[in-house]
Amino acid sequence: MGVIQVAEHIYQVRLPLPFRLDHVNCYALRDDDGWTLVDAGLHWPDAEAAWRAAWAELDLQPRQIRRMILTHAHPDHFGMAGWVQAQSSAPVYLAAEEETFARRMWMAPAMEVAASAQHWRSAGAPEDVIQRMEAQTDHLQRMTLPHPTALATIEAGITVQMGGRKWQAIHAPGHSEGQLLFYAASDRLLLCGDHVLMKITPHIGLWPTSAPDPLGRYLASLDALAGLEVQLALPGHRHAIHDWPGRIAELQQHHAERLTTMAESADGATAFQVMERAFPAGLLSEHELRFALAETLAHLEHLVIRRQLNYDDGGVRVYHRRE
Repeated sequence: MGVIQVAEHIYQVRLPLPFRLDHVNCYALRDDDGWTLVDAGLHWPDAEAAWRAAWAELDLQPRQIRRMILTHAHPDHFGMAGWVQAQSSAPVYLAAEEETFARRMWMAPAMEVAASAQHWRSAGAPEDVIQRMEAQTDHLQRMTLPHPTALATIEAGITVQMGGRKWQAIHAPGHSEGQLLFYAASDRLLLCGDHVLMKITPHIGLWPTSAPDPLGRYLASLDALAGLEVQLALPGHRHAIHDWPGRIAELQQHHAERLTTMAESADGATAFQVMERAFPAGLLSEHELRFALAETLAHLEHLVIRRQLNYDDGGVRVYHRRE
């Protein structure tokens, strides 16, 4: 894992994850009055050791961390915020929608249990699969402890000073409802969270907590961001992005192809059945199964909105192609 300087005053800290996607990229940005951390990682012993090693390499004392900013509140970005705050006393900032998500999913998850089970049940998931998916969610919730004692919100459009630059916060929905990207126009630098990634496609899923049509909002966001002048984009996973419009075009093409595939697979099928046709379900881990089903649901909902599919709903939705 380790630390890589990616620009003047900006360091990528690659933290381990216990999944097939085995790392998350966090960033440490240095100013004269201290450091800003962007994203926190998932809380487990290997990640604690990685943060401590990174701080030692950067000659950074935790008390010098003056704030943490989270691009979004998924567990691999939010999970260590409370632990880092306990070391540093630094405030934790994120978008209001992400604060709501964090409180519902990680800080008071009991309210989501019934809604989550019904969400998967209406997608046609068998009861034993639902139980395994819920157990995985419980496991992830434990890896967000301890929680921050206080969260503060920031809004899209504000300017943040960090790493010797002024960054504009840009709302980029789809992967997460309130995800914020940070753009430094002076250097054409972008901290792009999980909105655009190299080699892998960002997960766009319909979850119990999702607003309607996350895929439609994601595709609209890609359209809006394609013209942004970006020389270097620093993502939450994988490698830096040097061809911003080219990578966006690849993601747009991927989703166009996936929508075609799912439309062809959906006649007389539940979302779970479509997922089994679209993904190598027998090779998916418990963690990946949840994501595959949520992603299938997002694509099917977008096809319904585009009037390419409709569905019968007798407790379990069965999709049909429209003539």
